[in-house]
Amino acid sequence: MLDLTKNVKESGPISTKEDLQRAYAVAAALEVIATLAGSGSSVNLESEMKSLSSYADLIQEALKTK
Repeated sequence: MLDLTKNVKESGPISTKEDLQRAYAVAAALEVIATLAGSGSSVNLESEMKSLSSYADLIQEALKTK
């Protein structure tokens, strides 16, 4: 995931802590999609990529302290 995280972080400006947290959440979501796509099961990659932002939102929400 290190290369993926690095690439996501370098894909746009990160000037705040929130930007960095979002970049990590997007990288994590991409890793999930990549794992699913490589699993051998039938995957609609276009649909998964359209869901990327939602997946990142869910990851960020899951990380919030209660």
